[in-house]
Amino acid sequence: MEPEADPVEKRPAELGLWDAVSVIVGIVVGVSIFKAPPAVFSNVGSPWEGVAVWGLGGLVALVGALCYAELAATYPGSGGDYLYLTRAYGSLVGFLFAWTRLAVILTGNIAALAYVFADYAVTLFACDPRAAAWFAGAAVAGLTLFNVLGLRVGKSLQNVLSAAKVLGLAALLITGLVKGSVPAWRATQPVHGPGFGLAMILVLYAYGGWNDAVFVAADVREPRRNMPRALILGTLLIAALYVLVNMAFVSALSFAGLRSSRTPAADVLGLWLGERGVAGMSLLVMVSALGAVSGLILAGSRLHASVGADYRIFSWLGRWNTRLNSPVCSLVAQACVSLLLIVGVGTEAGRGAIDGVLNGVGVQALPWSQYEGGFETLVAGTSPLFWLFFLLTGVSVLVLRRRDRGRPRPFSTPFYPFVPLIFISVSGYMLYASVAYARALSLLGIIPLLIGIPLFLVRGAKDTPSSR
Repeated sequence: MEPEADPVEKRPAELGLWDAVSVIVGIVVGVSIFKAPPAVFSNVGSPWEGVAVWGLGGLVALVGALCYAELAATYPGSGGDYLYLTRAYGSLVGFLFAWTRLAVILTGNIAALAYVFADYAVTLFACDPRAAAWFAGAAVAGLTLFNVLGLRVGKSLQNVLSAAKVLGLAALLITGLVKGSVPAWRATQPVHGPGFGLAMILVLYAYGGWNDAVFVAADVREPRRNMPRALILGTLLIAALYVLVNMAFVSALSFAGLRSSRTPAADVLGLWLGERGVAGMSLLVMVSALGAVSGLILAGSRLHASVGADYRIFSWLGRWNTRLNSPVCSLVAQACVSLLLIVGVGTEAGRGAIDGVLNGVGVQALPWSQYEGGFETLVAGTSPLFWLFFLLTGVSVLVLRRRDRGRPRPFSTPFYPFVPLIFISVSGYMLYASVAYARALSLLGIIPLLIGIPLFLVRGAKDTPSSR
């Protein structure tokens, strides 16, 4: 069965081109740009090599954006990968993708980024570290409420948060250029880590999330034209920001200084604001994290609503408040799962409960101590599943070119099939690397994936034929 005609396609689209770009920037430019640069530059031998790695990561993201642009223009309904995977491989794969996004992948990303906001809030307000779970939960609940109030409210909040983080990055850039020096670019240092491979893993993680914009395709005006533009423009804007900000880091702190810095953005802002730089850094990261969480909440709820339109078991997710133009049930369900993950992974009681369930079925307790805090734990546990479906979506470009030869393609991936093959290769490598990193923690994703199989068998597909 192909996905049913989505109810979102019957509503007026309220997102313009730059609203869609704002969603992409809001989701992608989260916290990695403030945490990853020291580790990236420690794995290269010169400052120019480090900047080149960030530029190469932007090219890889652009390759992926070109593939998704073809899919989004050809199949512009709400649901994104869910539509593409269902059409390419059948209902089971599409259902498992949508189920695991709700059960752990997307909700796990929401929870992980909420923990970043919470960790910095705890530091800024000098709170007990155990309060982090409360801050994270409040962020998810508050941003969900804004999106429940309707698409106009949600997109306005997203635009404000995206603009704030871009302005903050602009302040870093200006400070770095003003306080920087040319000799900072002449240094060379031995590689301190595994090298280029780890640097690319960190950089590609920092670029992750641009693809989630396809979930709101049905809410974008003229999606066949504007979705490819949004994906390409958003990716190029992010790549430019990342390259320029890293150049500012090197100019202001020097190559050796950036490698040894634990908080490079705070150190750069400290050159301008002194002791207030740390507070400024905390606020900037908190705003960036909130922007990413808000973007994921907005985009993800559209996916769950699409699944509700196709399967009786999740039909309640497809209910929309027509007055607010909001998938209220989908938003509430997404928030509830995210809150469960925040409590389950980020608190001692939650981890103990998970270990108790695993021990009850003969599985060893998870190695929680190997990962620092809720953010690292959630990222490690959900990454293998994320890259698995990313890989399958890349392959679907090839499959659907053959299967739907006669379907109009308003945008075609250039240099086909080489561009999709590059994207597929990178996704395959990242799947391997993420499994090697997560190890036993991969069970956080594998178990929900397996649970999805019996759910599919009792799903209750709707009888209405697809119009997609």
